[in-house]
Amino acid sequence: MFQFEARPYAKSSAVGFAELVYHGTVRYVRKGHGNAIIGLLLNMMQTVILCMVFYIMFSVLGLRGSILRGDFLLYIMSGIFLFMTHTKSLGAIVGSEGPASPMMQHAPMSTAIAICSAALGTLYIQLLSMFFVLFIYHLAFTPIVIDDPIGAFGMVLLSWFSGLSIGMLFLALKPWAPGVVGMTTAIYSRANMLASGKMFLANTLPEKMRNLFDWNPLFHTIDQARGYAFINYNPHYTSVEYALYLSLTLLMIGLMGEFYTRKHASASWAARK
Repeated sequence: MFQFEARPYAKSSAVGFAELVYHGTVRYVRKGHGNAIIGLLLNMMQTVILCMVFYIMFSVLGLRGSILRGDFLLYIMSGIFLFMTHTKSLGAIVGSEGPASPMMQHAPMSTAIAICSAALGTLYIQLLSMFFVLFIYHLAFTPIVIDDPIGAFGMVLLSWFSGLSIGMLFLALKPWAPGVVGMTTAIYSRANMLASGKMFLANTLPEKMRNLFDWNPLFHTIDQARGYAFINYNPHYTSVEYALYLSLTLLMIGLMGEFYTRKHASASWAARK
């Protein structure tokens, strides 16, 4: 008749949450392909193909020598890696299980676990792909020299975090207008093919063109990453603080929106996706 429900200690609760996030991350990594190695190779091939497309395009147009002194392929990869990390992080968060998902019927599961698992799973895959591609390029073609590897890696993490933050904003709006959010996400991802700045340097752009891309946090992280990677490039028009503060602001808005959406979630929303 009378039942006593023991409240877990904060430490045990945190450990339990971390364990659930770990299993959720493993599930997310293996969701794309049953074999984790093949899934990693497929992601690496996407990165390599995109790098080769831009390499051939710049070679055909004769723009290789006018971009930046240094390893030209490393210049391309510095933009592709951050672009892929940002875009994949955004897509993973928007595509994670929402409050009306059947997975939420399981007692330990929550939207926070689903979001953390998707974000960490994406970061894991992208970092492994990046390290393997750079390692193969370093051994098979030419030694890689990065002026400030810690700063460049920090820009990779900031690109992932900015994609996570924008994805949280879209995720909070998704149950209310799934069609509009899906279209907006696709438009944003396609626009980043140009607006991310991976094909040019901010220092070489005229002010009118630079103002078209200055709103984009990925534009700032890619340009700053090249400043850390190449000793002879110093970014003048981009800022790490802007990308960080904007990402934190969007994350807070997204978390508040997701909390409100979760409180008003309806089982019928699952049929609208």
